Amino acid sequence: MAGNLAKLSAAGVAVWLDDISRERLHGGGLDKLRTEQHVVGVTSNPTIFAAALAGSELYAEQLHDLAVRKVTVDEAARMITTYDVRWACDVMRPAYDASQGTDGRVSIEVDPRLAMATDATVAEAKQLWWLVDRENLFIKIPATEPGLPAITQTLAHGISVNVTLIFSLERYRAVMDAWLTGLEQAKANGHDLTKLESVASFFVSRVDTEVDKRLEKIGTPEALALRGKAAVANARLAYQAYEEVVGGERWAALKAAGARPQRPLWASTGTKNPDYSDVLYVDDLIAPGTVNTMPEKTMRAADDHATVSADTITAHYADAQQVLDGLRAVGVDMDDVVEVLEAEGVEKFEASWTELLDGIAAKLEQA
Repeated sequence: MAGNLAKLSAAGVAVWLDDISRERLHGGGLDKLRTEQHVVGVTSNPTIFAAALAGSELYAEQLHDLAVRKVTVDEAARMITTYDVRWACDVMRPAYDASQGTDGRVSIEVDPRLAMATDATVAEAKQLWWLVDRENLFIKIPATEPGLPAITQTLAHGISVNVTLIFSLERYRAVMDAWLTGLEQAKANGHDLTKLESVASFFVSRVDTEVDKRLEKIGTPEALALRGKAAVANARLAYQAYEEVVGGERWAALKAAGARPQRPLWASTGTKNPDYSDVLYVDDLIAPGTVNTMPEKTMRAADDHATVSADTITAHYADAQQVLDGLRAVGVDMDDVVEVLEAEGVEKFEASWTELLDGIAAKLEQA
């Protein structure tokens, strides 16, 4: 699995795995992806952890120890997830060193129940950073309105951040402003900006799922012709916004102080509609300085039959804007689309976290 993934890497796309489990860590699967298949980062979320715990007996010893200590279910969840992420950070450390700290990163998300609480999110971010205790860690913070000041404050503490659940161009611009402010405050606080890294996770496939549902309800030929186009167009215009920010004076001052850019990260890149190419969100989102975090199924498909060129984004800004204009013309309210997607995203991660806690509670009782 080295052909197209190698080409993606050469085109400036960092290939990250959107999965983590103790099975993958214990069996050496993650290390093999790193050493043989150009994977240079890992993302996780509550859904991934819930599935990992449910499908493995490798957590039994730790669960027994936690049960003997009579820890709370919330504390057990924190201990289990940080254990796996710390292990993954160590596995990915060679990629971190080889990239001078840009890649080799592993992400852990703050408790999704805190998505609307700024101060609690910052406190949780600091706690997770301390618990994992690895400099190649990312703390994932959702791009909700209360999450924006939490992003700034966390960066100001010298903690690297993966901003997650970004759907709208307007919110993405607010995220970049929060990131710049966080870097400025980190510099003022005496932190080494060369050690501070960030990515902004712009969600892709879920946009098509929601927009296509609305287009099919409208049902006109003009509406149906736009199916499967919204997500890529939205992401391409996000990259245009990123280029505008990193071309500005505010960023230039931070760059001169050693800061690193906040790379756009394409998340939710597994194609959900079987009528579309299973590598749609790989082929059409290639540009230098980006990250594509993929489920392993998508990663294998990309290596097998992705069409990799140097850049499939920057020449298509006008086309992308035309798609969004077309959606507006047929009656799709993109502001409402992204609002629904953000609310659903928070709700789904909360539900997955509850599922994880319920699974841990049951296993602690058994232990």
